[in-house]
Amino acid sequence: MRWIPGSVLICAAFALVALPDRGLAAPVPKDKKAEAPGPVTPEQLAESKANLELIAIAIHNYHDTYKYLPTNQLSRDKKALLSWRVQLLPFIERNRPLTAPDVQFVPEENALFKQFKLDEPWDSDHNKKLIDKMPKMFAPVRGKFDPGMTFYQGFSGSNGWLKPGAKFVGSFPDGMSNTLLAAEAAKPVIWTKPDDMVFNGKDVPGLGGLFDGKFHAAMGSGEVERFRKGIEADTLRRLIDPADGKGLPGDYGLDREEK
Repeated sequence: MRWIPGSVLICAAFALVALPDRGLAAPVPKDKKAEAPGPVTPEQLAESKANLELIAIAIHNYHDTYKYLPTNQLSRDKKALLSWRVQLLPFIERNRPLTAPDVQFVPEENALFKQFKLDEPWDSDHNKKLIDKMPKMFAPVRGKFDPGMTFYQGFSGSNGWLKPGAKFVGSFPDGMSNTLLAAEAAKPVIWTKPDDMVFNGKDVPGLGGLFDGKFHAAMGSGEVERFRKGIEADTLRRLIDPADGKGLPGDYGLDREEK
């Protein structure tokens, strides 16, 4: 039998194709999607609402103590330090109804607050070690995300309430019950980072990343509502801006489906 030059390589290639798997990683289809979070459940909706209730209570507790609202901390040269979520740690209460008279702060969260170096940025060698210690009330209730990521955000920017010196009721002339205080954003952020939904009065920030477009939001009054997907941009502008002088329409997007 006569071998044709190059036929050895050809035969070897065919042999490799015919051989069984020898441990080589199979190629991943390019259209393979990330693991789906599964259907929304009533338990998830209830848990996220409860989380926002605790956040709203903590914000009100902070205000009762300091007479102004928590805000993202900046250094003297305007560099980002720590988020308002970190400022809330000493004021987090155990799960209770909004109108309950007893107050029981969570000592573990106050202890966590004391571990932060407040004059250092969130990603300093010291403070970044605390990212993974995020309280459960800030954690996503649906889907899988890196430790320390949260959807619960306030509204910063020129037309958001999240400014140094903001107060109840003076910074909410449109009405505290008519203005969003914190909500489930479209995308999560690191909870210690001064990063929130920016609103300039025109461009509406994204909301609804936890529940496929629907979202919960705590109002300035402390009540938590659920909003449906696809609210008109002008209605969202009115809900976010605490001082635009515009009232809410009769239908401003509340989700009336069974909760």
